[in-house]
Order: sequence, then structure tokens, then C-alpha cells
Amino acid sequence: MYALVDGNNFYVSCERIFRPSLRGVPAVVLSNNDGCCVARSNEAKALGIKMGAPWFQVKHFEDSAGLVALSANFALYGDISDRMMSLAAGLGPTQEIYSIDESFIGLDGVPGDLVERSHKIRSRILQWVGVPCCVGIGTTKTLAKLANHVAKTAERKPGLYPAHLAQVCNLAILSHAERQAVFEATEVGEVWGIGRRIGKQLMDSGIQTVQDLVRMDVATVRRGWSVVLERTVRELQGTPCIGLDDAPAPKQEIACTRSFGHAVTALSALTEAVSEFSSRAAEKLRKQSSLAAQVMVFIRTSPFRRDEQYSRSISVPLRRPTADTGAIVQAAVLGLQAIYRPGFNYAKAGVMLMDLQSDSIRQGELELGDEASLEDMAENSRLMSALDAINQRYGKGTMKIASSGLDGDRRVWSMRQERRTPGYTTDWAGIPVARA
Repeated sequence: MYALVDGNNFYVSCERIFRPSLRGVPAVVLSNNDGCCVARSNEAKALGIKMGAPWFQVKHFEDSAGLVALSANFALYGDISDRMMSLAAGLGPTQEIYSIDESFIGLDGVPGDLVERSHKIRSRILQWVGVPCCVGIGTTKTLAKLANHVAKTAERKPGLYPAHLAQVCNLAILSHAERQAVFEATEVGEVWGIGRRIGKQLMDSGIQTVQDLVRMDVATVRRGWSVVLERTVRELQGTPCIGLDDAPAPKQEIACTRSFGHAVTALSALTEAVSEFSSRAAEKLRKQSSLAAQVMVFIRTSPFRRDEQYSRSISVPLRRPTADTGAIVQAAVLGLQAIYRPGFNYAKAGVMLMDLQSDSIRQGELELGDEASLEDMAENSRLMSALDAINQRYGKGTMKIASSGLDGDRRVWSMRQERRTPGYTTDWAGIPVARA
């Protein structure tokens, strides 16, 4: 048995914790540079605002419907997520944190009424953290994900599903007729793992609902589509094919890319940006105990502006696989200098670390007289560990490479976040103050 605990409209819910005036008001959270809507309250959804809608297309709702738009505050959302996940873990003995707002819980061996237990955990998260959530329960992860969709939809759109399935839905305890009715009321595109392309193919083939998909022969699914879709159908039929991942697999590539808040023309500003992105990627690299053998850097102009266009990338091989921030930044800056051309309005840059391997693997080679010794490499490793520890304790960017610049959000390439709320739980200056 599995449960999926999912925060409702998570980014907006995090903002409402500290701004109760947003409750009942249409609200959206915007992406980097305040470009698109990446989270919507139920009231915003009722206005017809779609996920990913460009802000300029829905901005008129500010005047006509009282829409409130906020810049993303990812540090706050990450902290609230940690608090929510620690409480969700109390639902069962095992946990897989699937995303910032979703967590699979293994329920094997958990006694008693799982629906009642889920309601208690949900109430505890709401009372202690302030985030409303829904819980879906099923005999497979795909069914748990589907049950969570039912729980959310039954709460938001009464009448589509039975009222008792709102907030917490356990598909395993429904009768055959009840479960069939739920499947028939759910479009096939709502199934976990079925994207737009596959969903359209299924609907064109007459597979309109989840019940239609469940009735399909798995051999026909494999021949007509893929083994992946076959696995999804088997999971919907109740055969577990996807287990819990206690720890995510190491990434094969690590990227850090950003669009700039304003057009950048100078090499010095691009160097600051690329140095910052390289440092963040190197920190992620060390976090998963990996080394990188190549650094790819790119810059490009905006295809949406009527400027002269330019886009280039370059891969810089490293002499020895490393996780040293200094070596990675140096390689990225050298690559940037090779592809930079003056006279263009650059809108985006990024760094990708490639050819990753475990840091337990060491490359052996002949000494040529100019490489760092094993003692120096060990010293650099300790230095990087100290750098990560300081930034973790005192905040991201407390210590960084000098080429990243020292002017914080005043840097010309910094993201545009004109509507960001304070770091209520992540910044001393942003902690709310209660006065008598």
C-alpha cells in the first residue's frame, strides 16, 4: 500500500501562511523574472488562468478580478517543504520525497483505518505548518497518484466525484462498482506518466477514460506504445511495478541556467553570471558525491526581441575529473571568453557539468610536473567542504568565488523579482514581528 501526500497549490499556500489576506483571493506565483504563472490558487484557476500562462496575458485580472501576483520565493518554499515532509513521514514507515510538494509514503504494516490516520496527518500539517494537502492511497504508486487527483478534484469541484473522497481518497477500500465509476469519470490524461502526446494518441484510439485504459490488454499496449505505458497499465490494474526510492539516483548531468532580468552586453557581467552558475552547479555536484570531467557553457540572446540574434555553446574538458569550484569556474570562464561576441544583448546564460562519475573513482596518470599533488587535492576537498558548510549555516552566497561579483541583487544580470515576499523563515530580517 502507498499513500501520496501532496500540498494544494503549494507555492500559493506557502505565501498564504504569512499573508492570511490572500485567502479567498485569486493569487498566482510567477516564475523567474516574473515571466509565467507557475502556481495558482483555486480562485485563479476559476478565472481560467492556465499553468504556465505568461504574466502579460493575465495581468488585466489585477484590475478586473483583484488578482494578486507574487514573485517566486524558492528559499521560503523549500523550508516550508521540509517542515511538511517531516510531518508527512509520520503516516508510514518509509518515505520517498518525490518533489517539493509531493511525498510517497509506504504503508505496509500500518494498522488501523488508513483514511482516519491520513485525515489526522493532514490536519496536523495544516495546523502546525499551515499548508492544506490531500492524500491519495492505493495498492500501487500510480493508483496512489490517481487517488490524490480524485481527492483534490472532489474537494475543488464537488459533484464530479463522491463527497466522501474529498481530501483523502483510498481506492483500495472502494467497491468494484465505486472504483469503476471513479475510473470512468477520470480522463486518461490525468494518469501519472501519460503526457500530452501519449494522451492524444490514446484518445484518438478511443481510450478516453482511465477505465478504458485499465481494460486494455497489456500485450497490446506494449506493441502499440511502449513498455513504460505497459507498466502504467499494470499499475492501474493493481500490480506494483514501481517501488519506493529511498534516495534519488545521482544525476547524469547537472545544469544551472538563468534568464537575466535585463539585457547584458558586457563580458564582465557575463563572467559574474557564469561564475555564479558554475559555483551553484559545483555545490550540487559535491552534494551527490560526484566529479565532473567536462564543463559546458552557453550564452544566447532572446528570440522574442527584435535584436540581432546570437547563440553559442562550448564544452571545456577538465584535465582531471573534479568537484573543485575554482577549477570548474575557471573552465567555464575560459569557455565564455571563447564564445563571447560584443555587440549583442544577451538574455540568458548557463553552465552544465557533464561526464559525471562517483568521487570514489580516482583517475590515475603519470606525473607531468604541473598537476596538483594528492595532498593538494585532499586539501582542496576539505576547503570545498568548509565552503559548503559555511554557506549552509549562514545562507547561500555567504562565501563565494570573487569573480561572481559582490553586489548581490544589484548585479545587472540578477533576476527580476519585483513582487517577492520576505524570507519569513529563512532570513532574520524577514521574520515577522508581533507587537502588542
